[in-house]
Amino acid sequence: MDCFFHSNVPSVAPCADCRKPICATCRDAQGYCPSCRLAAKIDAAAATRPGIAGEVPPRTKQQWRQQAQWQQQAQWQQGPPQQPAAAPRVTVNDASDPVESRVLVALGFPLAPLALLSLFDRKHSKWLRKQAYQAIGFNLGMAGLYAMLSFLIHIPLIDISATILLAFMLPVYLVLSVYFGIKVWHGDDVNVPIVGDWLEEKLPA
Repeated sequence: MDCFFHSNVPSVAPCADCRKPICATCRDAQGYCPSCRLAAKIDAAAATRPGIAGEVPPRTKQQWRQQAQWQQQAQWQQGPPQQPAAAPRVTVNDASDPVESRVLVALGFPLAPLALLSLFDRKHSKWLRKQAYQAIGFNLGMAGLYAMLSFLIHIPLIDISATILLAFMLPVYLVLSVYFGIKVWHGDDVNVPIVGDWLEEKLPA
């Protein structure tokens, strides 16, 4: 015989109180089912509650037990809660931006003149114009960093460190420019350090 609370699970013994067939998971050490244990707790709590004037007649033990059985059975029949579906990836790209304009701005990260040229396109959205400013700021920042390191290599004591950093400038520039360009192409927002914060103040979304 199947368990009263679990369908397709064989029972091992009847409940010591209500005599319903229950499985090993539902049966406790004293032989009671979950509904009888819940009813016992409700009875103990109701016994300690003081009476209230004008209160309707209290439920009998059998009524409490029946309600507990219905609630317990309904809870097991519902099964485990379903996980919510993953939220779709949200982009901030304006759908009205032409593909050519988006490509031009994306190429503006490795090729700064293209980002400057894209600012003359009147079909740009505010989002795409902001990305073009980020591309220009990125290239200006990398050029300024290169100029500073080129100056520092002529100063004793720090010339070795500056030379090492200068050697990594080109690989870092290529990797970052390609990364930012791909993000703009896919419609994701780019936030270049320092430049992005300054644009957030001057060009709010």
